Amino acid sequence: MDCVVMRDPQTKCSSFVTYCCVGEVDDAAMCARPHKFDGHVVEPKRAVSREDAVKPGAHLTVKKIFVGDIKEDTEEYNLRDYFEKYDKIETIEVMDDRQSGKKRGFAFVTFDDHDTVDKIVVQKCHTINGHNCEVKKALSK
Repeated sequence: MDCVVMRDPQTKCSSFVTYCCVGEVDDAAMCARPHKFDGHVVEPKRAVSREDAVKPGAHLTVKKIFVGDIKEDTEEYNLRDYFEKYDKIETIEVMDDRQSGKKRGFAFVTFDDHDTVDKIVVQKCHTINGHNCEVKKALSK
């Protein structure tokens, strides 16, 4: 359909492509990877809102998310059932206290593709096993 190519004012290089609908981003940009432009392989990423752009790691490419505020009764299979609708999961780690064995209330989920993480963190509200959870990109310390 239609797209708008925006140029970086200093380098004059293309930096953003705006599609008319989200479906085109999924189909034309993300599912059709890899892309070549002027003989170079380019990596498309989803745009980040101005509100989210100031958050740590907002522009980083990662395959792992942090899931916080999960309740004691939430098991690995609950996380798998919820997140596998987005894409293929590589690993799920529900963190527990080594001494007591009790769950610490957070987990890490690693996906097959970084775009899955970008789609998930854009969504503000996630309800897993009947409880609202915090979801953000997992950043190494």
